[in-house]
Amino acid sequence: MNAAKPDPVSLSAQRERAAYYERIAANHMTPLWEVLHALVPTQPKSPAQAAIWRYAELREQVLEAGRLISAEEAERRVLILENPGLRGQSCITQSLYAGLQLILPGEVAPAHRHTQSALRLVLDGEGAYTAVDGERTTMRRGDFIITPSWTWHDHGNLGNEPVVWLDGLDIPTVRFLDAGFAEKSELSSQQALHPEGDALARYGANMVPVDYAPKPADPTRVFVYPFERTRASLQAIAHGASDPHHGFKLRYVNPATGASPMPTIGAFAQWLPAGFETRPVQATDGTVVVCLEGSGEVNVGYQSWRFHESDVFVVPSWQALQLRADRDALMFSFSDRPVQQALGLWREQRL
Repeated sequence: MNAAKPDPVSLSAQRERAAYYERIAANHMTPLWEVLHALVPTQPKSPAQAAIWRYAELREQVLEAGRLISAEEAERRVLILENPGLRGQSCITQSLYAGLQLILPGEVAPAHRHTQSALRLVLDGEGAYTAVDGERTTMRRGDFIITPSWTWHDHGNLGNEPVVWLDGLDIPTVRFLDAGFAEKSELSSQQALHPEGDALARYGANMVPVDYAPKPADPTRVFVYPFERTRASLQAIAHGASDPHHGFKLRYVNPATGASPMPTIGAFAQWLPAGFETRPVQATDGTVVVCLEGSGEVNVGYQSWRFHESDVFVVPSWQALQLRADRDALMFSFSDRPVQQALGLWREQRL
């Protein structure tokens, strides 16, 4: 049987309640029953909106920033990708930040560290590097690079062309927890403490130093996941049966623990053969997706767009996602899934 609907509230009762609410407000209180439906919804209703940023249309505006301000003056010359439903909050989902960072030939983005965890995904140009705790890695298109929480990092461009990458950080999560700290280095560039490739050799070859015993939540010591390895892995498994909702999809892990590379951000790579169309799937982790190769069409909720290489789009929490590839497509994505899984909140529904 359906529950009986409550009787309509009389006008006098409404006025009496309104006066009561005004009195208790003086003591910084508010009635739960007036907001319960919003605090405990029947399903997620994120204020974030589905949106797409087409890199071909944005590239000139990104380069224009290089003519207006130097990397040293800005500290980080970045154009934030603000979710249209969350303008002014510097976030692309409720828990994640994203932006396009530019570094010109000869420039250095000075060394600093912060409690926010960060990822970089190279989109355009060659010749730049990222240094993390005394080790540099050359940045190549599609490389997934990490600067874990409270690690010293700087960027430089030793090449002859501008380099642009996508930044992804857990800034909104750390801000929500009031746990943000930052520190600038006295040096613009870190001194080299290890040769390039040292961390990958020590921690990324199915081996670790004999006395290394990481905790499950520790970030990975492997701070670069080369695109050539990602692509090779996806192509190697693409001969088998595909997942109808994801095609061929892998998640990046800390090779020492099998957990996410960062405790607050999960990252994924996905291969969609030409002509493949996924079935709709929705999940509670709002997700940022980047097309690294190929092209196709994406449906998010009731919206539809064409996507091409280097385009970025966002899928808010619990909105259905469906992808179709015109050409073989390689997609990178990141979300707050590790946080939700650690709290027992993550949920997925395959439609």
